[in-house]
Amino acid sequence: MENTKYSKVYRLMHWAIAISFLLLLLTIFLRLTWLNKVNVAAIIKDYLTGTEQNLSQDQLITLAKKIRKPMWDWHIYIGYVLVGLFSIRFILPAFGTMKIQNPFGKNLSTKMKLQKWTYLIFYVCVIVSLITGLIIEFGPKEFKKPMEEIHVLGIYYLIAFIVIHLAGVLIAEFKDQKGIISRIVSGSKDKD
Repeated sequence: MENTKYSKVYRLMHWAIAISFLLLLLTIFLRLTWLNKVNVAAIIKDYLTGTEQNLSQDQLITLAKKIRKPMWDWHIYIGYVLVGLFSIRFILPAFGTMKIQNPFGKNLSTKMKLQKWTYLIFYVCVIVSLITGLIIEFGPKEFKKPMEEIHVLGIYYLIAFIVIHLAGVLIAEFKDQKGIISRIVSGSKDKD
């Protein structure tokens, strides 16, 4: 199997995109768990019970949303970063760097075709997520709800891709591409 050497640009883009996705997942995880609006509203309600103050459930939810807004703003900022990174990612092939995966190559094994299709599907899903996110932020209000419904599906492909990607890298490392992990980190193969 061919041992690919990864350029500095490739490694920088790979890790910048990977870290951005992990940070996005963190904001989603927080929003769905500890900083869930219902959980935060319940904490506020419990606190207010001991102070003889009362808020309606709607007021509690509104306050909870305001408390978690700065965290959710980071989701949006990271989304902007990803728009920039993916724009660069798709411009780089014009300069001969980071070629787009081509699953139609005649000399490709079934495994290589599957890998390349996986990346292309991932890229399409990311582009859909980024476009729907931008429409949610900047588009007409009547598009917000349907775009949110599409946008939230992104967590499923993202988690699936991360699991498939990590499993594939580990399998490659221990089977036919020893040193792939060190090459994507440092650019060169580990010395045995």
